[in-house]
Amino acid sequence: MTPVRVELWGVPSRRVPNAFARMGTSRLGLRQAPGLRFAKLFGTASPQTFTPRSTDPRHWGLLTVWDDDASADAFDDSRTNRSWSLIADEVARVRMTPLASTGRWSRREPFGDPQPAPAPHDGPVAAITRARIRPHLMRTFWAASREVAAAVRVADGLVLATGIGEAPVGLQGTFSVWESGAAMSAFAHRDPRHVAAIRRTPEVGWYAEELFARFAVQSVTGRFVGREHRIGGGA
Repeated sequence: MTPVRVELWGVPSRRVPNAFARMGTSRLGLRQAPGLRFAKLFGTASPQTFTPRSTDPRHWGLLTVWDDDASADAFDDSRTNRSWSLIADEVARVRMTPLASTGRWSRREPFGDPQPAPAPHDGPVAAITRARIRPHLMRTFWAASREVAAAVRVADGLVLATGIGEAPVGLQGTFSVWESGAAMSAFAHRDPRHVAAIRRTPEVGWYAEELFARFAVQSVTGRFVGREHRIGGGA
């Protein structure tokens, strides 16, 4: 199973300039991390709108994909991780493995081609959506995303959710953790606002590149946007 981690850091207002600086310097450290297959640093946005106006300069994140568990575990003591921890006043960590993945991210398939497990996963799950939005369609995408974001905010079984973006505009997505696959599926397939947005996607052609991935969550630990989380027994 391919180990995947998501780190979410919250920084006090006075440390926001340091966070912007680390978005550049951390890339150098990640290039030297043994066993690292894929990594993306990202800013976050309020899950209430998922638009550029909701960008949250106090919360930042990192997605990493690893060759093996030992390499993933070693990241705890890495210079990059320690550097962010020095300026953070809250940290949340999610450890997971891919269940399904379709599409590409920066022309790559970062989570490979996960094969169906012998038995269905019945524990907590996470989802990542990521898209490169066509510039001339950004306004219509943002308008549609407001409806979906409002639905996510009150969805049953949601543990945490945030907008994610490698840039303020154009490269945007979501990261969410759910109590179960059933809870996530209920939202995805039954909420009328989400269903309507999915149906419009091929009609409008918002995306030049898109990816959707689903994960089995091993652990969620720490605090994100003032809320403590603990699922499983990870560090």
